[in-house]
Amino acid sequence: MPPRPPAQLTLALLKPDLTANSIKTAKVFAHIQKNEFNIVAQKKLLWSKRDAEAFYGEHRGKFFFERLCGYMTSGHFHALILEKPNAIQDWRALIGPTHPPRARINAPSTLRSLYGLTDTRNSFHGSDAVDTAKNEIGFFFPEFELDRWEEEQKHRSCVSDTKE
Repeated sequence: MPPRPPAQLTLALLKPDLTANSIKTAKVFAHIQKNEFNIVAQKKLLWSKRDAEAFYGEHRGKFFFERLCGYMTSGHFHALILEKPNAIQDWRALIGPTHPPRARINAPSTLRSLYGLTDTRNSFHGSDAVDTAKNEIGFFFPEFELDRWEEEQKHRSCVSDTKE
């Protein structure tokens, strides 16, 4: 049996339009489980405008910045650290294209197709790269010991290598 690829972390956000509906939120958690993601940590948050502006600062000055910050402060949302091999790519594939109407045509089984409303109210966020995931996890989970997690992964990899 080939060795299992090392685990990877990604940040996932379940945004206010989704989490306002507990039935839809429960269905998304079922999708997460079905797709073999491990939830390492989670928080339910309600942001201030300052919080939203800090996280989305790279978009300051763009036409959608104020709308996005207003939306993200409109209600509670969930921040999750997800873990599995290829977590970043797999989570982004599961949530689908950013624009839900496009997702309904091009990726109808994705979460944004099923639950997203508009390009702003698209229900989900996922880190797009390893460095981005590390930064975003640090933003939402400053108490999470990423270095310790990485060391544990190295140890697990060494242990599984010696068992083969």
